[in-house]
Amino acid sequence: MPKFIRGFLNGLVFGVTQIIPGVSGGTVAVILGFYNELIEAVGHFSSDARRHARFLIPLLLGTAAGFLAFAELIDRLLARHSLPVMYLFIGLVAGVIPHIYKRARETKPWTVCSLSMVILAAAVPIAASFLRGDAPSAVPADVIAGIGAPYIALLFLAGVLASAALIIPGVSGSFVLLLMGIYPVATHTLSSIRVWAGGMSDMPLAMDVLKVLLPLGIGIVIGGLSTARLISRLLRIHRQTVYRLIFGLLLGSVAALFRDPMVYRSGAGGMTVAAGCAALVLGCASSYWLGKKRM
Repeated sequence: MPKFIRGFLNGLVFGVTQIIPGVSGGTVAVILGFYNELIEAVGHFSSDARRHARFLIPLLLGTAAGFLAFAELIDRLLARHSLPVMYLFIGLVAGVIPHIYKRARETKPWTVCSLSMVILAAAVPIAASFLRGDAPSAVPADVIAGIGAPYIALLFLAGVLASAALIIPGVSGSFVLLLMGIYPVATHTLSSIRVWAGGMSDMPLAMDVLKVLLPLGIGIVIGGLSTARLISRLLRIHRQTVYRLIFGLLLGSVAALFRDPMVYRSGAGGMTVAAGCAALVLGCASSYWLGKKRM
């Protein structure tokens, strides 16, 4: 498969998963086998701009397409069949854990310190899941129009934190937005783009969209670059330690996803649970196979 198409398809999956709070973009990058390349390209773009651009351009195009094309479909699937859909994602995360475990024990033996590190890393997504609570799934139409300077600053901060979470496996960027109360505003704004694109004459709507996406986007870029550089450096100096942290984060994210209220939003009847178990096995087998080929 040509590199451009493969990069676009990776970006498409990456973009779709960013719509779902609780599902980590970093984990998806690990599953699809482009995590190290993503960290290197974002963190050290200037070192080989042409090569990194060839990797990032199709990935970003695919991510944008995934966001815009599948946001409504994913929302409908989660509303009607949330348990099978979320169990599929849980399986995808679980299936890659054995491969990360192999990386985590490559050279140095397990010690009390390293096991403690794994336990603490696993506690992060589990603890975060208890903070979620009941967040609104939509915002009133006039909320964006009334956004002022303090909220714009909050959008920037949310972008920084969400992009950092986006890159770290086991931590969901959309979950961070949900936790900060930004997620419904962000999804409402993304849906407004499609409305504006239908005519492109509604300038007040365009300004409202920019009012949200500009500070959020700048925060995402700054946070993403900073985090990627840090992780890239850590992978070079403390590679096995990083993989042990990722191993813990993935274990914790599986536990956190099982208790996520979104999983059970559409109910948990007998047939639904059976379909969910089948989706869990399918997701687990798929990501294990992908990891075996790419990691």
